[in-house]
Amino acid sequence: MGKQINVALIGNPNTGKTSVFNALTGLNQKVGNYPGITVEKKEGICKLPRGVKAHIIDLPGTYSLNASSLDENVVIELLLNKNDKDFPDVAVVISDVENLKRNLLLFTQIKDLEIPSILVINMADRMAYKGISLDIPYLEKQLETKIALISTRKNQGVKELKELIANYKDLSVKPCLNASEIDVEYFNNLRETFPNQLLYKLWLVITQDVNFGKTDRNEIDAVANFKTKSKSDLKRLQQKETIKRYQFINDTLKKGQKIDLSTAKDIRIKLDRVLTHKVWGYLIFGVILLTIFQAIYDWSSIPMDFIDSLFASLSEWTKNALPAGAFTNLIAEGIIPGLGGIVIFIPQIAFLFLFISILEESGYMSRVVFLMDRIMRRFGLSGKSVVPLISGTACAIPAIMATRNIESWKERLITILVTPFTTCSARLPVYLIIIALVIPEGRILGLSYQALTLMLLYLIGFGTAILSAYILNKVLKIKSKTFFVVEMPNYKLPMFKNVALTVLEKTKSFVFGAGKIILAISVVLWFLASYGPGENFNNAETIITNEYASQNLSDDELQQHIASYKLEHSFIGITGRAIEPVISPLGYDWKIGIAIVSSFAAREVFVGTLATIYSVGSDEEETIKNRMAGEINPILGGPLFNFASGISLLLFYAFAMQCMSTLAIVKRETNTWKWPILQLVIMSSFAYIVALIAYQLLK
Repeated sequence: MGKQINVALIGNPNTGKTSVFNALTGLNQKVGNYPGITVEKKEGICKLPRGVKAHIIDLPGTYSLNASSLDENVVIELLLNKNDKDFPDVAVVISDVENLKRNLLLFTQIKDLEIPSILVINMADRMAYKGISLDIPYLEKQLETKIALISTRKNQGVKELKELIANYKDLSVKPCLNASEIDVEYFNNLRETFPNQLLYKLWLVITQDVNFGKTDRNEIDAVANFKTKSKSDLKRLQQKETIKRYQFINDTLKKGQKIDLSTAKDIRIKLDRVLTHKVWGYLIFGVILLTIFQAIYDWSSIPMDFIDSLFASLSEWTKNALPAGAFTNLIAEGIIPGLGGIVIFIPQIAFLFLFISILEESGYMSRVVFLMDRIMRRFGLSGKSVVPLISGTACAIPAIMATRNIESWKERLITILVTPFTTCSARLPVYLIIIALVIPEGRILGLSYQALTLMLLYLIGFGTAILSAYILNKVLKIKSKTFFVVEMPNYKLPMFKNVALTVLEKTKSFVFGAGKIILAISVVLWFLASYGPGENFNNAETIITNEYASQNLSDDELQQHIASYKLEHSFIGITGRAIEPVISPLGYDWKIGIAIVSSFAAREVFVGTLATIYSVGSDEEETIKNRMAGEINPILGGPLFNFASGISLLLFYAFAMQCMSTLAIVKRETNTWKWPILQLVIMSSFAYIVALIAYQLLK
């Protein structure tokens, strides 16, 4: 047949909607954002019986059609707009067998929109465990629907669900109940004024503050103006509607659902007492975080080193295999390292999302959010902000991606903007080499001065992030509801398929989202470092050969001097010279200037750039250190890397926004260049001022 139908998956949070989505679509899914907003859009393709293909849209979790968040607005806007290309032919409403009463509120509202609807009762494998029995034929009759009893964990009922979706035209579109009875006169008046419109759709338009961009504007304005009742009257009517629906649901479940509490076994209360305890809860969370951070750091180092060496070998092989020239250099020094700069982040991202997914799937993440909210709220953050802030110590990119589960846009934006202050692993190469140069050997209470300096830099980063969040909370004039509601789902063993698909999707999202920008920047940096204007750059080989003719240098040493001279007179070298007057008050020379400029692509580039500038062929840290230690300050004399300039440089790297890939992710998550540009300007200015004060005071 080749026909394609639209299927919307709708349900409360924590009903297993993602599991049903994964069971239906498998690997045939993609994740993006809804146009113009940062709410995640998940869609996939499912093959149904008789050659029918279904375009499945996994809508954000919502408790009802009375919108209170950006996510819930997305659901309502789609269900009220028949002109939308994603408007569903059939709505699949996911409910959880243990919370059927609450889940059915949303189902009865969707039925009032006269969209063919299927009720999925998920986690059916827990029915015997919880002492629950259901009279499915009775429930189907009362709810005017077909019910699919499924267990995604045991892969039961998925085939039957696909059959029901394929036969969606046989479904009744009759509402379950007559909600207009809450105010007969008002609704009759509304019906007479707009005889060609669906009554419940009119009611939602009047009561909801959502965007109906693609519908007939005049028609909507006419309906919106039909407010013969005040806001408080409308709110009371909404409450009456909810009460009426629950009365119907209670009456239905009295006969359709039996719960034998004597057979239910539940250890949840005992676990919650420990995991949300005001002392033990924080202690357990701290241990889990340390374990995760250590695991991300240790486990990702092996594949990251492998990827690094693989791309270095590939670059070297390309240089040797292809004919010499600009095209070969572009591939070997621009494109391949650019691709390496994207791929090298994959292990950290994959491990981080592996752990986050396991914590979410198990139900523990909701307890963490509840636990941390009371602390974070004082600083304008959400309890959910704690995960990105801590995971930022590995890498800011996956940490910013992890803010997606923060409902309040203001809290989410603040978390995105302050996360880069936390010390990421890319800063470590810079910290280690500068600390080794300027912090003396020695110990206090058994701890070395160098280790204490490193720990202090981590604390400064985290403290600045929290302080910045407090300031942003006061400064940002963004209207955002900040009431805190978190559901405590049941504890369960994570499903391997869900975890694997989450890791795969998030990693793919990074590679194809930020990857394009990182690659482009890498190619631009290569060009700026490989080419330069004027005679000095073009005749570098002749100039250096003549200059060192009397010194009997080896071929390798001569090539290093030529490379260093070329870099100094390249476009990026000229940039370094141009910014020298600006950076010399911080205690830096033009060479450090080049390293700072090039490290805006990625902070760890700093050490590699200095190694090239100082004509060091070896990758050994000691050799670079010795050359750096021997550098003389061109203005003041004495060592360039002394205590004052070293502390200035450490503080500059602690605060500056030197990571183009992070800026790319911030742009992607906020859907605008406004915030990443502000982030770049403010963080870099702050870093400059702090480094300037530190150098001037210490010199």
